Amino acid sequence: MMNLQKAAFVKSAVSPKNFIRDGRPNIVFSGKSNVGKSSVINCLLNRKNLARVGAQPGKTVHINYFLIDDTAYFTDLPGYGYAKVSKAERERWGALMEQFFAEQELITLGVMIVDGRHKPTANDVTMAEWFQGTGRPMVVVGNKTDKLKKSELEPNLALIRDTMKLPEQVPVIAFSAETGVGRDRLLGIIQRYCQGAERDPQRTIID
Repeated sequence: MMNLQKAAFVKSAVSPKNFIRDGRPNIVFSGKSNVGKSSVINCLLNRKNLARVGAQPGKTVHINYFLIDDTAYFTDLPGYGYAKVSKAERERWGALMEQFFAEQELITLGVMIVDGRHKPTANDVTMAEWFQGTGRPMVVVGNKTDKLKKSELEPNLALIRDTMKLPEQVPVIAFSAETGVGRDRLLGIIQRYCQGAERDPQRTIID
């Protein structure tokens, strides 16, 4: 098992020449601005602010790498879908993402974070298509589900799966960065991929 206490920021990549390609497993996190992506990463690592929380969304088009236990990377893709971002910034984001997803070996496991309270946006659907287009395994995290009534949880998770057209082998996890719900389940999946037991992209994720 990885020592999650041994986690450190490594670098920010602004172009393909900065992408890390050293063969370590790469757990890639993506989500729209303000969905709580940084909070999810911090929750997984039991840290308050390793991944920055609350920065003005959409202003920086960087891919941030965190090295966990000298074993694997948690890679934080820049948020998307922020309405006030300029056209030039959106184009920069799109170009960087196209270049990143063009190298499928950069992704060991995709962790896509959506708002578990609402129907996924068109941008969420597009991002899911990008992940699936690589042929790499992915998991979808419905964050902020602590705000839902119990009767709303399963219908919301089903709506996420249907809207994003996710195949059965893609888990959709109810999660709360505030309460830690879903943390152990997500960490279990991540740990198995980091250990190499399930790196074959054709294998079904079992959790």
